[in-house]
Amino acid sequence: MEVFALVGSSGTGKSYKAFVVASERGIEYIIDDGLLIGGTRIYAGKSAKREKTKLASVKRALFKDDEHREAVKREIQALKPNKIMLIGTSLKMVEEIGKALELPPIQEIIPIETVSTEKEIELARKSRREDGKHVIPVPTLEVKKDFSGYFIDSLKIFGRRGKSHEIEEKTIIRPTFSYMGKYEISKNVLVQMINICAARLERVNKVLRVRIENKPTGINIGIEVSVKLATRIDLIMNEFQKKIIEDIEYLTGINVLSVNITVRGIVR
Repeated sequence: MEVFALVGSSGTGKSYKAFVVASERGIEYIIDDGLLIGGTRIYAGKSAKREKTKLASVKRALFKDDEHREAVKREIQALKPNKIMLIGTSLKMVEEIGKALELPPIQEIIPIETVSTEKEIELARKSRREDGKHVIPVPTLEVKKDFSGYFIDSLKIFGRRGKSHEIEEKTIIRPTFSYMGKYEISKNVLVQMINICAARLERVNKVLRVRIENKPTGINIGIEVSVKLATRIDLIMNEFQKKIIEDIEYLTGINVLSVNITVRGIVR
């Protein structure tokens, strides 16, 4: 396994630039902020940006938690990648990550300054500072025409102003493109996925209508169905909701905000 490391201070656009670096070097998987990422998927790990304190965030990014670390190690062993890239704010950080995950020595250190221009770095810093946007290198599919990316979580930035520490709410975003280009998905595909999901549930008779509403943070799905005679319709619909969310988010990476189901008829 060949190990690479992309290094740069916070807010310099490392996660965004990871697409280009990975493409140029044929790197299959990325370790960033506690996550093992490949293609459009998060294979294992938990985002350090979900932690409530700076200390917990650092520990998560460095894989100090036993359960977290072992889960990522197992996935790496199962995937057997030829190339993997670590992303960190310093050489010491990426070396600690590599050691924690029992990876081979880092073959190449890539400073962010060698793959980004001064202007790109300054724009990344401005976006982080003023807009609070932090990109993770996991693209999502775009629902055709009117949906572009989505916010996936709140991000806490810890700053120092005067003598007091102030915490500001920020946001993690996922782009709608990968280093191979941009891609999109038709609403008809989502409707077909919902129909396939319904066909796998014995008590759902037929999907009568599907509405998909795009929001800045994801999609809302409205479904009208008929069901076969059953004693607990609520349990059937609850299972249907869970399967739709699970299938769409896993297969497309699109964030499903809600699935509202209306039963319009009952058949024997």
